[in-house]
Amino acid sequence: MSGAEGERLDGWLVVDKPLGLTSTAIVGRIRRAAGGAKVGHGGTLDPLATGVLPIALGEATKTVGWAMSGAKTYRMVIGWGEERSTDDREGAVTATSAARPTAADIAAALPAFEGEIMQVPPAFSAIKVGGRRSYAIARARERAGADAPPALAARPVRIDAIRLLAARPDEAELEVACGKGVYMRSLARDLAHALGTCGHVASLRRLSVGSFDLSRAISLEEETDLCNKAAILAHLLPVATALDDIPALALTEAEAERLRHGVTVLPGRADERIRLDALGEGTVVSTHAGGRLVAMAEIRGGALRPVRVMNL
Repeated sequence: MSGAEGERLDGWLVVDKPLGLTSTAIVGRIRRAAGGAKVGHGGTLDPLATGVLPIALGEATKTVGWAMSGAKTYRMVIGWGEERSTDDREGAVTATSAARPTAADIAAALPAFEGEIMQVPPAFSAIKVGGRRSYAIARARERAGADAPPALAARPVRIDAIRLLAARPDEAELEVACGKGVYMRSLARDLAHALGTCGHVASLRRLSVGSFDLSRAISLEEETDLCNKAAILAHLLPVATALDDIPALALTEAEAERLRHGVTVLPGRADERIRLDALGEGTVVSTHAGGRLVAMAEIRGGALRPVRVMNL
């Protein structure tokens, strides 16, 4: 093999997840190709969903939390007339309705779902209930013939915008821009209820996660050579790609070395001290020196406290 065999894999792959595969299966495939390197992902997609799945390798796994917190965009098709146990087309039908909303009805209902709203996650989700995943409880109840899945508490989420792309007799296509933790399946269910009918997600495609979008994505259906380190390196994006929306501060090499050793740092540059004051207490920033990402740090008492140190 080429010299790539001995090179470290630190960075991000953006995969265009195909239909039917789980996010875990894709992570496993890339981990094997990467020779056992540490691998994670920036936000699960259900098997039914396709689209942007950011995969973190090596030191990029330390930035997964920030990647998952980024704004997301989805294109969703809602099927009217049937409610499903999973709130998508893979579940069993639990209720039906003959009512079908018009395009005008849908457009009029959308503003109520924009902004900060309360949303009840789907019963078939990874939310923990008493230490167990909700989907595990729901499946156990389903096998036992129980009438109702576990009841989950509503929680606040943010939906920035919903746009109606198309309205057909039995379905509607929407584009949704939202923050962390929004379930498209819950949105489909709740929108259908607001329109006096039943509904479920018939198809779902994620268009972006933070700075990762489809323009950077590898299609696993077309890409057949993603099977070794050299192939992965050809598509690898820098670790800092996930941090485009996070304030960045410049350090000297001496300051960077102190931060790498867990020491709180007060930047020597006056302009960076002014920025610390402007950003405010508790803000998390990315720190850089010599063109390299040094650490994620939190502003405490006008100085930088290391949160996650990068070994790059």
